[in-house]
Amino acid sequence: MNPEQLLTAPPTEPDGTATDRVFDAIYRAVLEHRLAPGEWLREAEMATEFKVSRTVVRQALQRLAQDQVIELRHNRGARVPLPSLEDAVHVFEARRIVECEVARRLGGRLTPEQLAELRAVAQAEQAADQRGDRAEAIRLSGEFHHALTRMHGNPVFGRLLNGLLPTTSLLMARF
Repeated sequence: MNPEQLLTAPPTEPDGTATDRVFDAIYRAVLEHRLAPGEWLREAEMATEFKVSRTVVRQALQRLAQDQVIELRHNRGARVPLPSLEDAVHVFEARRIVECEVARRLGGRLTPEQLAELRAVAQAEQAADQRGDRAEAIRLSGEFHHALTRMHGNPVFGRLLNGLLPTTSLLMARF
């Protein structure tokens, strides 16, 4: 792992804890394909790069493992998961069910302001894709899907999507 891969993400809210900052940076690095499937994460390197203790890094890694963004291997450390083709079938089926239901329920109910927000994100994603900024395009794609679930108003759909996005991103990077 190249530690700079983690720090290229935009900073989180200034009132977040050090653990939140490390968590967010690794989460974004996975989503944006700056950390590859199977890549090992070294506590000491991350602690140095983030200027935090190894305890803070461990706490962030524990949270990431709970969210299945990374894997913790006993006596081996942490690594970005290597999802299988079977995982792909399950993840994309779950996303299809959740996102189709959100879209169905939102159909014809969005305000002009909400439509403008979605158009702006979609146009920004397209522009990032056209200029070859893959990480930004991936981030904006996730932002679009998050906006839809937020507009729907059911926070459970948002949590489901949050749980599926990292694996989706890893699948895209791997396959």
